[in-house]
Amino acid sequence: MSVQPRRAEERVFLVVVDESPEMRNALRYACRRAKRTGGRVAMLYVMEPPEAQQWGAVVDLMRQEARQEAEAMMARHSDTVVTLTGQPPAIHIREGNSRDELMKMLTEDRSISVLVLGSASGSEGPGPLVAAFAGKLCSQLRIALTIVPGALTDAEIDAIS
Repeated sequence: MSVQPRRAEERVFLVVVDESPEMRNALRYACRRAKRTGGRVAMLYVMEPPEAQQWGAVVDLMRQEARQEAEAMMARHSDTVVTLTGQPPAIHIREGNSRDELMKMLTEDRSISVLVLGSASGSEGPGPLVAAFAGKLCSQLRIALTIVPGALTDAEIDAIS
């Protein structure tokens, strides 16, 4: 699902939406940069595919429920984007592996100019997408990658964006 056409000159900042606390920082940073540069925010949510079930109807129900949850989450974060930028984000919802779907989207949607990811601040590491894209997948990116530390405060994000 994609929404909102863009002007040819505007920068599109893509944020991967999930439940992680660091995603909020990435979204704030992307919104502030988009507002300052006359760009737009795009959000990607990737639903995990339901595990194979013996009953097709159960899989369909699980998929439908996951889609409703994804849409509700995107609506909440869309409100944040509108508040911070004054315009609605482009919304993309896909099903599959987050890393794979993100790579596909970056290949398919040439309007995206910056990928903004939040880095976890805990001892478990920066998070799977940051680890992948700051590591071996970095050479496959055709756009800028911005990693926003999860430990930053709103004031610190505002100061650097």
